[in-house]
Amino acid sequence: MDLKIAKERILVIKDQISQEQAEEKAIAKKVDAFGTLNKLAGLFSKPDPNDFEIVYREHRYQPFWHISSQAHYVYDRSSNYQIEVKHSEVKKVTVEGKDYEVNNSHLHIPVTEHCAQDLSEEVLIDGISGSKNKSLKEYINKDITLVEGNKLNDVTGKEAVVVPPQTRVSGIIREMLAQMIKGIEADTIFEENIEICTIDLYYRPVFSFQFLWKSKNKKAILDIDAITGETQAGTRTFNEFAGQVLDRDFLFDIGADFTGMFIPGGSIAIKAAKKFIDSNKK
Repeated sequence: MDLKIAKERILVIKDQISQEQAEEKAIAKKVDAFGTLNKLAGLFSKPDPNDFEIVYREHRYQPFWHISSQAHYVYDRSSNYQIEVKHSEVKKVTVEGKDYEVNNSHLHIPVTEHCAQDLSEEVLIDGISGSKNKSLKEYINKDITLVEGNKLNDVTGKEAVVVPPQTRVSGIIREMLAQMIKGIEADTIFEENIEICTIDLYYRPVFSFQFLWKSKNKKAILDIDAITGETQAGTRTFNEFAGQVLDRDFLFDIGADFTGMFIPGGSIAIKAAKKFIDSNKK
């Protein structure tokens, strides 16, 4: 079995709009942050713009994973072919010198299938929720900066909030490898080539503004996508990660997790673990 592992990369997507532009958008859309409360208030009177105040500003980088893999297998497997016999008078058939009885108008012939199979998979995983999200692909071809070593915070800037991924890459790869192996039904495998082609951690920028509706003493958050400029009501801020320095080994803690990995049906688990640990040592 030949297993190839791509080099892990951290990629930071650059802002396409400034903090000032984002704040202008947020102020223009501030009432949208309050959702249902705004709709109810609007039934009686239009909210006073001066009744709103920005009480918190956040420029953060949110993580998502881009992982891809491919596999090539050459293998044999046993099977049984069923062939219909159209004439009722046929009771036995000889195939290459071997006789086969006809049962219920069918022949059942044991065979060996010689197979070649190629598999591929690509996933985009939100680093916070852990959910698959194909729409994240639109960010991949944007203006990016490749992070060297442990200089992530140097690229994002000291004032930005860098959110650590809550979803571990080891779990994503483990599931991907399991799917690759699960797709093979073989008696004897002659070639087993698996490649993890991409292990990329992307950070995309978001501007977040928390508004206070003073007369109602209510707070709400509005997020501005720093790439597309789109606005949407936010659910939370991440000020608890402000000033936190993220270590590359922490973000790509693959080797430790893979030592305990077990995938039924293949020896790839042990080999994958060794491969990851060796690469981490280098």
